[in-house]
Amino acid sequence: MESASLKGLLDEYAELEEALGDPAVHADQARARKLGRRYAELSPVVKTVHELEGVKSDLAAAKELASDDPAFAEEAEELEERIPVLEAKLTELLLPRDPHDGADVVMEIKSGEGGEESALFAGDLLRMYLRYAERHGWKAEVLGSTESDLGGYKDVTVSLKTKEPAADGVWSRLKFEGGVHRVQRVPATESQGRIHTSAAGVLIYPEPEEVEVEIDPNDLRIDAFRSSGPGGQSVNTTDSAIRVTHLPTGVVVSCQNEKSQIQNRARAIQVLQARLQAMAEEEAAAKAADARRSQIRTVDRSERVRTYNFPENRISDHRVNFKAYNLDQVLEGELDAVLDALQAADREERMAESQS
Repeated sequence: MESASLKGLLDEYAELEEALGDPAVHADQARARKLGRRYAELSPVVKTVHELEGVKSDLAAAKELASDDPAFAEEAEELEERIPVLEAKLTELLLPRDPHDGADVVMEIKSGEGGEESALFAGDLLRMYLRYAERHGWKAEVLGSTESDLGGYKDVTVSLKTKEPAADGVWSRLKFEGGVHRVQRVPATESQGRIHTSAAGVLIYPEPEEVEVEIDPNDLRIDAFRSSGPGGQSVNTTDSAIRVTHLPTGVVVSCQNEKSQIQNRARAIQVLQARLQAMAEEEAAAKAADARRSQIRTVDRSERVRTYNFPENRISDHRVNFKAYNLDQVLEGELDAVLDALQAADREERMAESQS
């Protein structure tokens, strides 16, 4: 990056530091969180710049003193070795970032073909992500769900948030999870012990902090209904659950977990807006004809992304040829190895693009 551009980032960091020290800014929590995320994003850049400047200054001083004291000559050699390491680190930090990396997310998990077995697998995926969130100290909230008769989920929507603003938020870790997840195992409903293959779909999109896609109220159909649990049993005494249909696109969002119709309506519209924003970004990416990046960034939801093989205790991610034999641990929330592999592949691609 040109020095002028780097200076611009350093100036922006100083402005953010000043703004975040102003109590008036924190009166607007959404703005404070947005500024806090950008500050967290720039912090490692600024730290590395200062470290690099310090090493270069120390190197110059060591070279001046080396003629009088051999110890400084040795120190100069060590400092010279650190410079390319720090320069490479800075180059990586300055690569174009996904603008949503610091964002919280909305995730939907839907059962697919396979009936009850698929719904049970959707429940396994939900528990896996909730346990992963717990390991990372994120806040998780189930916004709405439709349970199956055996305790699985036909569909479930969950919000995942960091507790504090972060440069690498929930989206940065889970953005590659969208797609078709396939399971191979003997279903609980199988009496002959035969291995079946079924699947569940995961949809994930950043949860916007501010309205980016405008929604015309005339484009919405809002219905109230009574929440239902397993087997269709009513669990509410009032029709407080809300279903919002966006007529132009046909997107439907339901929310039943808040305490009132007003709260459920507000939350459902917020989720709807996140989905419409994701759809708009996918369309823009498609028009840009960047096929491979589009597939990773926006997730081709027809793509089979991962297989969970219970008999072999194996998890395979087909996009990066990742394979491990600790499926039991992964389902307990130990997802970091596969997520690290996906992030590494993305980072290598961005590095290659920056050099081309």
